[in-house]
Amino acid sequence: MRRRPGIGGLQNAAAARDQYRLLGENVAKLRTDLMKEQLATFRSQLEDFARKHKNDIRKNPAFRAQFHEMCAKVGVDPLASNKGFWAELLGIGDFYYELGVQIIEVCLATRPHNGGLISLDDLCKLLGQRRKAVRETISEDDCLRAISKLKVLGSGFEVITVGKKKLVRSVPTELNKDHNEILELAQAQGFVTVDEVQRRLNWSSGRATDALETLLEEGLSMIDDGHRDGKRRYWFPCVSSVSTYVGADRL
Repeated sequence: MRRRPGIGGLQNAAAARDQYRLLGENVAKLRTDLMKEQLATFRSQLEDFARKHKNDIRKNPAFRAQFHEMCAKVGVDPLASNKGFWAELLGIGDFYYELGVQIIEVCLATRPHNGGLISLDDLCKLLGQRRKAVRETISEDDCLRAISKLKVLGSGFEVITVGKKKLVRSVPTELNKDHNEILELAQAQGFVTVDEVQRRLNWSSGRATDALETLLEEGLSMIDDGHRDGKRRYWFPCVSSVSTYVGADRL
């Protein structure tokens, strides 16, 4: 028969467990302290880097994107506030604030044409036209960061992905799966017909017509009935070329 451990044995086992637990806690604390020390060193080096490359960060969009990646890895958000070290050093908060205002202006100006849905690529091109005078090139990454700051204002701005395109939505329109599939299909030519939607997506005529008419009512598409085949074209400015924008040269 196996003998049960006595009281002394149980006490020794409990004491050993406590020692292991304390040892584990001490090791974890040492690791945490070391990580904090390393992060503090990285942040200090990041500040030195920012001082040295201030002009490159301001003027070169690719360099600016890499700088943001470096910041993210050490838990620094230069856009968190317009005040403080980063804003004073780089003026980077003002840069994105100004860009955010311009994004709102472009989206409002093009809304009658696209219903409040514009491709990120077209938005960047229109912003580039506006910013020629200041000679500061912007990238899609810059636009995405500015839009992410607009979202905290509850302004309804959001970036959605449809197929291979990123679209910026500036109105609280909810797009369902059917709408997204039609927008993805329209990327090939800029327009679709009811017959094409039926054939390519294997939908019924009623389903295709209902989804297309909803997009039309939301102002996201325009109709073109002037064709010999008699088939109505539903054009989608948000996936068409920026050159089609009415008055784009005046934005």
